[in-house]
Amino acid sequence: MLKYALIGCGRISINHIKAAINNKLEIIAVCDIIPEHMKQVLEKSGINPNKNIKCYTNYKEMIKENNIDLISIATESGKHAEIALYCIQNKIHVIIEKPVAMSIQDADEIIYQAEKNNVKVCACHQNRFNIAIQNTRKALENGRFGRISHGTVHVRWNRDYRYYKQALWRGTWEQDGGALMNQCIHGIDLLRWMLGDEIEEVYGVTRRQFHNYIEAEDFGTAIVTFKNGSVGIIEGTTNVYPENMEESLYLFGEKGTVKIGGKSANNIDIWDFSDESKDDAVIKELREITNNVYGNGHSRLFSDMVLAIEEDRIPYIDGYAGKRALELVLAVYKSQKDKVPVKLPLVNFGTKDMSGIF
Repeated sequence: MLKYALIGCGRISINHIKAAINNKLEIIAVCDIIPEHMKQVLEKSGINPNKNIKCYTNYKEMIKENNIDLISIATESGKHAEIALYCIQNKIHVIIEKPVAMSIQDADEIIYQAEKNNVKVCACHQNRFNIAIQNTRKALENGRFGRISHGTVHVRWNRDYRYYKQALWRGTWEQDGGALMNQCIHGIDLLRWMLGDEIEEVYGVTRRQFHNYIEAEDFGTAIVTFKNGSVGIIEGTTNVYPENMEESLYLFGEKGTVKIGGKSANNIDIWDFSDESKDDAVIKELREITNNVYGNGHSRLFSDMVLAIEEDRIPYIDGYAGKRALELVLAVYKSQKDKVPVKLPLVNFGTKDMSGIF
Protein backbone atom coordinates (compact mmCIF):
# COMPACT_ATOMS: atom_id res chain seq x y z
CA MET A 1 0.00 0.00 0.00
CA LEU A 2 1.49 3.30 -1.11
CA LYS A 3 1.79 6.01 1.52
CA TYR A 4 0.04 9.17 0.33
CA ALA A 5 -0.08 12.82 1.37
CA LEU A 6 -1.89 15.90 0.09
CA ILE A 7 -0.54 19.45 -0.07
CA GLY A 8 -3.25 22.07 -0.41
CA CYS A 9 -6.75 21.57 1.01
CA GLY A 10 -8.82 24.02 -0.98
CA ARG A 11 -11.66 23.70 -3.50
CA ILE A 12 -10.37 20.69 -5.48
CA SER A 13 -8.72 18.80 -2.61
CA ILE A 14 -11.72 16.60 -1.74
CA ASN A 15 -11.47 15.00 -5.20
CA HIS A 16 -7.87 14.04 -4.42
CA ILE A 17 -8.69 12.60 -1.01
CA LYS A 18 -11.61 10.60 -2.35
CA ALA A 19 -9.46 9.33 -5.22
CA ALA A 20 -6.83 8.23 -2.71
CA ILE A 21 -9.49 6.43 -0.68
CA ASN A 22 -10.95 4.75 -3.78
CA ASN A 23 -7.50 3.48 -4.72
CA LYS A 24 -6.79 2.19 -1.21
CA LEU A 25 -3.81 4.46 -0.62
CA GLU A 26 -2.64 4.88 2.95
CA ILE A 27 -3.34 8.55 3.67
CA ILE A 28 -0.76 9.54 6.27
CA ALA A 29 -0.71 13.35 6.14
CA VAL A 30 -2.29 16.51 4.78
CA CYS A 31 -0.90 20.02 4.60
CA ASP A 32 -2.35 23.50 4.31
CA ILE A 33 -1.34 26.89 5.65
CA ILE A 34 -4.87 27.25 7.06
CA PRO A 35 -5.51 24.49 9.66
CA GLU A 36 -9.29 24.72 9.31
CA HIS A 37 -9.03 23.71 5.65
CA MET A 38 -7.42 20.39 6.60
CA LYS A 39 -10.14 19.62 9.10
CA GLN A 40 -12.87 20.46 6.60
CA VAL A 41 -11.55 18.31 3.76
CA LEU A 42 -11.10 15.29 6.03
CA GLU A 43 -14.61 15.69 7.42
CA LYS A 44 -16.17 16.11 3.96
CA SER A 45 -14.35 12.99 2.80
CA GLY A 46 -15.95 10.97 5.59
CA ILE A 47 -12.65 10.16 7.24
CA ASN A 48 -12.88 9.14 10.88
CA PRO A 49 -11.42 12.01 12.96
CA ASN A 50 -9.69 9.43 15.13
CA LYS A 51 -7.78 8.09 12.13
CA ASN A 52 -4.09 8.78 12.52
CA ILE A 53 -3.61 11.38 9.76
CA LYS A 54 -1.07 14.06 10.59
CA CYS A 55 -1.80 17.69 9.77
CA TYR A 56 0.92 20.16 8.82
CA THR A 57 1.11 23.82 7.89
CA ASN A 58 4.63 23.39 6.43
CA TYR A 59 5.03 20.91 3.58
CA LYS A 60 8.80 20.63 4.03
CA GLU A 61 8.28 19.59 7.64
CA MET A 62 5.69 17.03 6.53
CA ILE A 63 8.09 15.52 4.01
CA LYS A 64 10.96 15.46 6.50
CA GLU A 65 8.96 13.65 9.18
CA ASN A 66 7.23 11.03 7.01
CA ASN A 67 8.13 8.31 4.54
CA ILE A 68 5.82 9.30 1.67
CA ASP A 69 5.55 7.51 -1.69
CA LEU A 70 3.09 9.78 -3.48
CA ILE A 71 2.03 13.39 -2.98
CA SER A 72 -0.63 15.33 -4.82
CA ILE A 73 -0.22 19.10 -5.04
CA ALA A 74 -3.47 21.09 -5.00
CA THR A 75 -2.30 24.51 -3.83
CA GLU A 76 -2.66 27.78 -5.70
CA SER A 77 -1.14 27.36 -9.15
CA GLY A 78 1.78 29.67 -8.53
CA LYS A 79 3.16 27.30 -5.88
CA HIS A 80 2.93 24.12 -7.97
CA ALA A 81 6.43 24.18 -9.45
CA GLU A 82 8.24 25.07 -6.23
CA ILE A 83 6.52 22.32 -4.25
CA ALA A 84 6.79 19.76 -7.04
CA LEU A 85 10.51 20.29 -7.39
CA TYR A 86 11.02 19.88 -3.64
CA CYS A 87 9.06 16.62 -3.67
CA ILE A 88 10.93 15.33 -6.71
CA GLN A 89 14.31 16.12 -5.17
CA ASN A 90 13.19 14.09 -2.15
CA LYS A 91 12.39 11.11 -4.45
CA ILE A 92 8.60 11.40 -4.02
CA HIS A 93 6.25 10.77 -6.94
CA VAL A 94 3.84 13.64 -7.59
CA ILE A 95 0.41 14.34 -9.04
CA ILE A 96 0.29 18.05 -9.89
CA GLU A 97 -3.04 19.82 -10.27
CA LYS A 98 -3.35 21.90 -13.41
CA PRO A 99 -1.43 23.81 -14.52
CA VAL A 100 1.82 21.98 -13.74
CA ALA A 101 3.59 25.35 -13.55
CA MET A 102 3.16 28.99 -14.52
CA SER A 103 6.11 29.24 -16.91
CA ILE A 104 7.76 27.15 -19.59
CA GLN A 105 11.03 27.30 -17.67
CA ASP A 106 9.49 25.77 -14.53
CA ALA A 107 7.70 23.07 -16.51
CA ASP A 108 10.98 22.13 -18.19
CA GLU A 109 12.73 21.97 -14.83
CA ILE A 110 10.05 19.66 -13.39
CA ILE A 111 10.47 17.29 -16.35
CA TYR A 112 14.27 17.40 -16.13
CA GLN A 113 14.43 16.79 -12.37
CA ALA A 114 11.85 13.99 -12.53
CA GLU A 115 13.89 12.13 -15.14
CA LYS A 116 17.12 12.79 -13.27
CA ASN A 117 15.68 11.47 -9.97
CA ASN A 118 13.67 8.61 -11.53
CA VAL A 119 10.42 10.06 -10.15
CA LYS A 120 6.97 9.78 -11.75
CA VAL A 121 5.15 13.04 -12.50
CA CYS A 122 1.46 13.06 -13.40
CA ALA A 123 -0.29 16.19 -14.66
CA CYS A 124 -3.83 16.28 -13.29
CA HIS A 125 -5.81 16.59 -16.52
CA GLN A 126 -8.38 14.13 -15.27
CA ASN A 127 -10.93 14.76 -18.03
CA ARG A 128 -8.85 12.58 -20.33
CA PHE A 129 -10.25 9.67 -18.30
CA ASN A 130 -13.89 10.64 -18.90
CA ILE A 131 -15.72 7.73 -20.55
CA ALA A 132 -16.86 9.97 -23.42
CA ILE A 133 -13.30 11.18 -23.99
CA GLN A 134 -11.85 7.68 -23.88
CA ASN A 135 -14.37 6.44 -26.46
CA THR A 136 -13.55 9.38 -28.71
CA ARG A 137 -9.83 8.84 -28.37
CA LYS A 138 -10.26 5.18 -29.27
CA ALA A 139 -12.23 6.13 -32.38
CA LEU A 140 -9.52 8.63 -33.32
CA GLU A 141 -6.69 6.12 -32.86
CA ASN A 142 -8.62 3.55 -34.90
CA GLY A 143 -8.84 6.01 -37.79
CA ARG A 144 -12.63 6.30 -37.75
CA PHE A 145 -12.56 10.07 -38.28
CA GLY A 146 -10.37 9.83 -41.35
CA ARG A 147 -8.55 13.10 -41.88
CA ILE A 148 -9.42 15.69 -39.23
CA SER A 149 -10.58 19.07 -40.52
CA HIS A 150 -10.89 20.95 -37.25
CA GLY A 151 -11.92 20.84 -33.64
CA THR A 152 -13.35 23.34 -31.19
CA VAL A 153 -13.53 23.61 -27.43
CA HIS A 154 -16.04 25.80 -25.57
CA VAL A 155 -15.76 26.33 -21.82
CA ARG A 156 -18.67 28.54 -20.83
CA TRP A 157 -18.65 28.88 -17.08
CA ASN A 158 -19.54 31.35 -14.35
CA ARG A 159 -17.20 32.68 -11.68
CA ASP A 160 -18.46 35.61 -9.66
CA TYR A 161 -17.06 38.11 -7.19
CA ARG A 162 -17.47 35.71 -4.28
CA TYR A 163 -15.40 33.05 -6.01
CA TYR A 164 -12.47 35.35 -6.68
CA LYS A 165 -12.54 36.88 -3.21
CA GLN A 166 -12.56 33.51 -1.44
CA ALA A 167 -8.83 33.41 -2.11
CA LEU A 168 -6.80 36.50 -2.97
CA TRP A 169 -4.47 34.60 -5.33
CA ARG A 170 -7.30 33.92 -7.79
CA GLY A 171 -7.12 35.90 -11.00
CA THR A 172 -3.57 37.13 -10.33
CA TRP A 173 -0.82 36.73 -12.91
CA GLU A 174 1.69 35.48 -10.37
CA GLN A 175 -0.40 32.77 -8.72
CA ASP A 176 -3.27 31.89 -11.08
CA GLY A 177 -3.74 33.42 -14.51
CA GLY A 178 -7.21 33.92 -15.90
CA ALA A 179 -10.09 31.90 -17.32
CA LEU A 180 -7.96 30.10 -19.91
CA MET A 181 -5.31 28.99 -17.42
CA ASN A 182 -7.59 28.08 -14.53
CA GLN A 183 -11.01 27.07 -15.79
CA CYS A 184 -10.36 26.22 -19.46
CA ILE A 185 -7.03 24.42 -19.45
CA HIS A 186 -8.69 20.98 -19.25
CA GLY A 187 -10.62 21.60 -22.47
CA ILE A 188 -7.52 23.13 -24.08
CA ASP A 189 -5.56 20.01 -23.12
CA LEU A 190 -8.20 17.80 -24.75
CA LEU A 191 -8.23 19.85 -27.95
CA ARG A 192 -4.45 19.73 -28.38
CA TRP A 193 -4.32 16.02 -27.52
CA MET A 194 -7.05 15.10 -29.99
CA LEU A 195 -5.72 17.21 -32.87
CA GLY A 196 -2.23 15.78 -32.82
CA ASP A 197 -0.24 17.79 -30.23
CA GLU A 198 2.19 19.32 -32.76
CA ILE A 199 1.26 23.00 -33.20
CA GLU A 200 2.49 25.36 -35.89
CA GLU A 201 1.02 28.70 -34.78
CA VAL A 202 -1.38 30.30 -32.30
CA TYR A 203 -3.31 33.55 -32.63
CA GLY A 204 -5.16 34.61 -29.51
CA VAL A 205 -7.35 37.39 -28.19
CA THR A 206 -8.14 37.79 -24.50
CA ARG A 207 -10.15 40.36 -22.58
CA ARG A 208 -11.08 41.28 -19.03
CA GLN A 209 -14.71 42.12 -19.68
CA PHE A 210 -16.62 42.06 -16.39
CA HIS A 211 -14.18 41.16 -13.57
CA ASN A 212 -12.28 44.42 -13.13
CA TYR A 213 -11.13 43.33 -9.66
CA ILE A 214 -8.78 40.63 -11.07
CA GLU A 215 -5.56 41.07 -13.06
CA ALA A 216 -6.09 38.42 -15.72
CA GLU A 217 -8.65 37.63 -18.44
CA ASP A 218 -12.22 36.46 -18.00
CA PHE A 219 -12.60 35.72 -21.73
CA GLY A 220 -10.22 34.24 -24.27
CA THR A 221 -10.36 32.87 -27.78
CA ALA A 222 -7.76 31.52 -30.19
CA ILE A 223 -7.15 29.95 -33.58
CA VAL A 224 -4.58 27.13 -33.43
CA THR A 225 -3.01 25.70 -36.59
CA PHE A 226 -1.55 22.21 -36.23
CA LYS A 227 1.33 20.75 -38.22
CA ASN A 228 -0.94 18.00 -39.57
CA GLY A 229 -3.14 20.62 -41.25
CA SER A 230 -6.02 20.60 -38.77
CA VAL A 231 -7.26 23.75 -37.06
CA GLY A 232 -8.34 24.23 -33.47
CA ILE A 233 -10.67 26.91 -32.13
CA ILE A 234 -10.75 27.85 -28.43
CA GLU A 235 -13.42 29.80 -26.58
CA GLY A 236 -13.23 30.09 -22.83
CA THR A 237 -14.90 32.39 -20.34
CA THR A 238 -16.08 32.85 -16.77
CA ASN A 239 -18.66 35.43 -17.87
CA VAL A 240 -21.68 33.18 -18.39
CA TYR A 241 -24.76 34.33 -16.47
CA PRO A 242 -26.02 33.04 -14.10
CA GLU A 243 -24.19 29.68 -13.77
CA ASN A 244 -21.94 27.19 -15.56
CA MET A 245 -23.31 26.27 -18.98
CA GLU A 246 -21.00 23.71 -20.60
CA GLU A 247 -17.61 22.35 -21.43
CA SER A 248 -17.88 21.01 -24.95
CA LEU A 249 -15.44 19.50 -27.42
CA TYR A 250 -16.22 19.08 -31.13
CA LEU A 251 -14.18 17.02 -33.60
CA PHE A 252 -14.90 17.17 -37.34
CA GLY A 253 -13.35 14.57 -39.65
CA GLU A 254 -13.95 13.50 -43.24
CA LYS A 255 -15.67 10.32 -42.01
CA GLY A 256 -16.92 11.25 -38.57
CA THR A 257 -18.29 13.97 -36.30
CA VAL A 258 -18.38 13.95 -32.51
CA LYS A 259 -19.62 16.45 -29.98
CA ILE A 260 -18.79 15.83 -26.33
CA GLY A 261 -20.89 17.99 -24.03
CA GLY A 262 -22.07 18.28 -20.45
CA LYS A 263 -20.63 20.53 -17.77
CA SER A 264 -17.29 18.69 -17.75
CA ALA A 265 -16.99 17.05 -21.20
CA ASN A 266 -18.75 13.96 -19.88
CA ASN A 267 -21.66 13.36 -22.30
CA ILE A 268 -21.86 12.21 -25.91
CA ASP A 269 -24.16 14.67 -27.70
CA ILE A 270 -23.28 13.73 -31.29
CA TRP A 271 -21.63 10.51 -32.48
CA ASP A 272 -21.75 9.89 -36.24
CA PHE A 273 -19.33 7.79 -38.32
CA SER A 274 -19.48 6.43 -41.84
CA ASP A 275 -18.41 2.97 -40.63
CA GLU A 276 -21.17 2.61 -38.05
CA SER A 277 -20.56 -0.26 -35.63
CA LYS A 278 -22.82 -2.21 -33.28
CA ASP A 279 -21.34 -0.37 -30.29
CA ASP A 280 -22.24 3.09 -31.63
CA ALA A 281 -25.87 2.91 -30.52
CA VAL A 282 -24.77 2.51 -26.90
CA ILE A 283 -22.08 5.18 -27.13
CA LYS A 284 -24.57 7.69 -28.57
CA GLU A 285 -26.60 7.46 -25.35
CA LEU A 286 -23.61 7.91 -23.04
CA ARG A 287 -24.30 10.28 -20.14
CA GLU A 288 -21.75 10.06 -17.31
CA ILE A 289 -23.28 11.39 -14.10
CA THR A 290 -20.98 13.67 -12.12
CA ASN A 291 -21.34 15.49 -8.81
CA ASN A 292 -19.42 18.60 -9.88
CA VAL A 293 -17.67 20.25 -12.83
CA TYR A 294 -14.47 18.34 -12.07
CA GLY A 295 -16.02 15.07 -13.27
CA ASN A 296 -15.08 11.56 -12.17
CA GLY A 297 -11.60 11.38 -13.60
CA HIS A 298 -9.51 11.86 -10.48
CA SER A 299 -9.98 8.28 -9.24
CA ARG A 300 -9.04 6.87 -12.64
CA LEU A 301 -6.05 9.18 -12.84
CA PHE A 302 -4.88 8.06 -9.38
CA SER A 303 -5.35 4.43 -10.39
CA ASP A 304 -3.12 4.90 -13.44
CA MET A 305 -0.49 6.71 -11.35
CA VAL A 306 -0.41 3.89 -8.81
CA LEU A 307 0.11 1.35 -11.61
CA ALA A 308 2.78 3.55 -13.19
CA ILE A 309 4.71 3.49 -9.92
CA GLU A 310 4.23 -0.25 -9.39
CA GLU A 311 5.06 -1.14 -13.00
CA ASP A 312 7.81 1.49 -13.35
CA ARG A 313 6.28 3.02 -16.46
CA ILE A 314 5.31 6.49 -17.67
CA PRO A 315 1.93 7.74 -16.37
CA TYR A 316 -0.85 8.08 -18.95
CA ILE A 317 -0.74 11.89 -18.43
CA ASP A 318 2.89 12.73 -17.75
CA GLY A 319 4.86 15.93 -17.25
CA TYR A 320 5.24 16.46 -20.99
CA ALA A 321 1.45 16.40 -21.40
CA GLY A 322 1.15 18.97 -18.62
CA LYS A 323 3.71 21.18 -20.31
CA ARG A 324 1.89 20.99 -23.68
CA ALA A 325 -1.39 22.20 -22.15
CA LEU A 326 0.46 25.00 -20.32
CA GLU A 327 2.34 25.97 -23.47
CA LEU A 328 -0.84 26.41 -25.50
CA VAL A 329 -2.40 28.72 -22.89
CA LEU A 330 0.81 30.73 -22.62
CA ALA A 331 0.97 31.01 -26.42
CA VAL A 332 -2.52 32.56 -26.42
CA TYR A 333 -1.38 34.99 -23.74
CA LYS A 334 1.79 35.92 -25.62
CA SER A 335 -0.19 36.45 -28.81
CA GLN A 336 -2.50 38.86 -26.99
CA LYS A 337 0.47 40.69 -25.52
CA ASP A 338 2.40 40.99 -28.78
CA LYS A 339 -0.68 41.37 -31.07
CA VAL A 340 0.74 38.81 -33.51
CA PRO A 341 0.51 35.04 -34.10
CA VAL A 342 2.96 33.01 -32.02
CA LYS A 343 5.06 30.16 -33.36
CA LEU A 344 5.65 27.07 -31.23
CA PRO A 345 7.61 25.75 -29.43
CA LEU A 346 7.39 28.53 -26.87
CA VAL A 347 10.40 29.33 -24.69
CA ASN A 348 11.08 31.64 -21.78
CA PHE A 349 7.53 32.83 -21.15
CA GLY A 350 5.22 32.72 -18.15
CA THR A 351 2.16 34.37 -16.69
CA LYS A 352 4.28 36.97 -14.88
CA ASP A 353 5.18 38.35 -18.31
CA MET A 354 1.53 39.36 -18.66
CA SER A 355 1.58 41.72 -15.68
CA GLY A 356 -0.26 44.96 -16.43
CA ILE A 357 -1.63 43.75 -19.80
CA PHE A 358 -5.12 45.04 -19.02
